[in-house]
Amino acid sequence: MDELIIVGGGLAGSEAAWQAAQRGIRVALYEMRPAVQTGAHRTDHLAELVCSNSLGSNQLDRPSGLLKEELRQLGSLLIECAERSAIPAGGALAVDRGLFATAVEEAISNHPNIRIAREEVHSIPNQPAIIASGPLTAPDLAKSIQDLTGQDHLFFYDAIAPVVMADSIDMNVAFRGSRYEEGNGETGDYINCPMDERQYDAFVSALLAAERIPLREFETEIPGGVRAGLQRYFEGCLPIEVLAERGTESLAFGPMRPIGLRTPRKPARRIFAVLQLRQDDLAGTLYNLVGCQTNLLYSEQRRVFRMVPGLENAEFARYGQMHRNTFIAAPRLLQPTLQVREYPDLFFAGQLTGVEGYMGNIATGLLAGVNAARFLQSLPTLALPETTMLGALCHYITHAGLETFQPMKANYGILPPLEKPKPGKHERAMQFADRSLQALATLLPRIHPSNLEKRPHD
Repeated sequence: MDELIIVGGGLAGSEAAWQAAQRGIRVALYEMRPAVQTGAHRTDHLAELVCSNSLGSNQLDRPSGLLKEELRQLGSLLIECAERSAIPAGGALAVDRGLFATAVEEAISNHPNIRIAREEVHSIPNQPAIIASGPLTAPDLAKSIQDLTGQDHLFFYDAIAPVVMADSIDMNVAFRGSRYEEGNGETGDYINCPMDERQYDAFVSALLAAERIPLREFETEIPGGVRAGLQRYFEGCLPIEVLAERGTESLAFGPMRPIGLRTPRKPARRIFAVLQLRQDDLAGTLYNLVGCQTNLLYSEQRRVFRMVPGLENAEFARYGQMHRNTFIAAPRLLQPTLQVREYPDLFFAGQLTGVEGYMGNIATGLLAGVNAARFLQSLPTLALPETTMLGALCHYITHAGLETFQPMKANYGILPPLEKPKPGKHERAMQFADRSLQALATLLPRIHPSNLEKRPHD
């Protein structure tokens, strides 16, 4: 049987390698770090989380929570590792980045069917392969993919939020609390920096006037900072300064909305806006500035974010930055099985396919790994039902119109409509979840590796 080549040791590639190996396939997992760095990664670990440490909501009535439950039932390694390295984050699943990456790398390294190769892949392999090189695909491989597809890549620009030291936050001003939860003081998974209207206006004015990192030559056509597709903008990760350009109160009604929070001070006062910080490591020494992804100069980040009450003396463990993300024209190139239409032994997974968010990366990696194994064992590859969140994501990226195609996160809008929707948002969400998990349950006996009917590969 052929060895399966997997290019990229990120979330998608690591999950794909595990799934294929669990099904008896010999896997060579290629990761170019540390020999070649990306500019966004900070370590050489597999499955390093770059942008945020949160994997989104854990609640079943949320799209991300539903996708997580599907992945649990499908036997995802990375979800298991995430839950073992989880840190407090309200209703979300957030992880200690270091512990999470270490857990994934240990599992992958110790699997008898997986060989890790720390070297760059310059072209698409001439054997069964999964390309999961991610949004920061190296130039040579990107050119090889472009030659294969016969067209230019689509691309957008993504931003990372700063991280500050916990002991540099002034807790005499900031307070702990999660939205809509009673109790403050020492309770609550988030640290909240409240602003009155005057403080908020001053912050926004400084943000808009701050100097940004100069655009490189290939970025000059997108002065707004974030582009996707043909003159399209990706809304999921706008730099905070770009969002602020849309109106003086765009932040107060967006990532800095104060809804569900009151100061614990007596008497409690209404908050005009709030900057929330989420724990970034298990020890609780680092906190991520939620919604504050940015492309400001590092010196400007220090100046502007220190205007936020409670962050006047903030020490930055990591500054925000912007980087280029790449994805292919999946509607033209891929089947819902994640196979290339013209080359059934070639699969794509992760952000390259046009899925967005950590969960989408893990999910497409899982499906690509399962299907690559099935292909090598002469079994039919699987397209998941569109009523499942993973099936809907794969259907979207392979059937969307090219003129409007841009990255997509898990959301209810891509699922088929309910036949008899119940009144109430929560009730309808649970209908979606119940329908999805029922559809998935019918497939699990065919997907689970212990039930796989192995056949010799010709």
